[in-house]
Amino acid sequence: MPTDIKCPQCGNVFEPNEAIREEVEKELRSKAAEWQKKKTDEFNLKMEEERKRILQTTEEAVRKNISNEFDLKLRLLEQNNKDNEEKLKEARKKELEFLRMQQDLKNKEEELDITVQKKLQEERAKLSEDLRKIEEEKVAARENEFQLRLKELEKQLEDQKKLADEMRRKAEQGSTQMQGEVQELALEELLKTAFPFDMISEVGKGVRGADCIQTVRNNFGQECGRIIYESKRTKDFSSDWIEKLKADMRSLGADIAVIVTKTMPKEMDCFGIRDGVWICSFEEVKALAGVLRDGVIRVYGAAKNNENRGDKMHLLYDYLTSNEFAEQWKAIREGFMSMKLSIQKERDAMEKLWKQREKQLEKVLLNAAHVRGSIEGIAGMDSVDLNLLDSPGEDDQAH
Repeated sequence: MPTDIKCPQCGNVFEPNEAIREEVEKELRSKAAEWQKKKTDEFNLKMEEERKRILQTTEEAVRKNISNEFDLKLRLLEQNNKDNEEKLKEARKKELEFLRMQQDLKNKEEELDITVQKKLQEERAKLSEDLRKIEEEKVAARENEFQLRLKELEKQLEDQKKLADEMRRKAEQGSTQMQGEVQELALEELLKTAFPFDMISEVGKGVRGADCIQTVRNNFGQECGRIIYESKRTKDFSSDWIEKLKADMRSLGADIAVIVTKTMPKEMDCFGIRDGVWICSFEEVKALAGVLRDGVIRVYGAAKNNENRGDKMHLLYDYLTSNEFAEQWKAIREGFMSMKLSIQKERDAMEKLWKQREKQLEKVLLNAAHVRGSIEGIAGMDSVDLNLLDSPGEDDQAH
């Protein structure tokens, strides 16, 4: 059954809702009752008028022709009766048609009510499903936001913990030996990061030789040569370091030797070569290593192409003592002096930031300890795990 209603006056088609359905039902019932009453009154009036007319006509005819026209009037009466019966049948037929129309209207009202109820039920189900999906999306979004925030807080706490440990470790480094070991580790990490295809080897403690060995490899993975590094972090520079490192270079079969020192020799305010050994600061070692490594690869390539034209060290020495290399390194040195000043400014800013974060971390840990103590006092030790510094399971193993 169609659910749309067409206006008989304007011809507009619209979909019924609950309010329209009630108004239409009310109007239809009212019109049906009025129409039925009107038709019944008309029929009764008409029947009464017809009856009076027939009686009057009959009486007049009887008075005029009682005897002579009895048969004629009888036929007229029969004809009138027949007409009355036809009219009565017609009235009954109209009444039956009216009843049928009334029943059809009632059926249509019931079908319309059923359709509207089905439509409303479908709309309610759809609305309920949409609301459920929206609520589930909101819950999922809140859960994701909570998890991300929790991960962020955990990462911040972990970073703060590492930062505090690093600052504490730096604060505890009081001896020159410890500072030297820190610079050795930093030097190894710097070389591994800057030259990932080279092999950076650490020389163990108690073993004669340099602190670090860089095995240079070209783009084809071929070993082109070795550069050894000696890390020093003392207040004074000793000339004995040069001879010792040259001996280590010969014993290890290295091509170039580099001393990375905190204090430069006298008459040297930046990197340079002295007695066949390169000397530079920690800030200059990355750039110097890049240039020396490029020289080693060039010498190796030249030696491969011209194996009978001279040995590798002679070509490398010629390149490193040439005006081309001196000019290139001068430009690099100027850039690195600027970088050095920038690094110092960043270091000062980071020291200040670390101090602030250390205070924030101490405040967080103190408040977390208070919260943990309060919760454990209420719920017990095993109910909630609120450790920030210990990994899960450490407290259980300790107990």
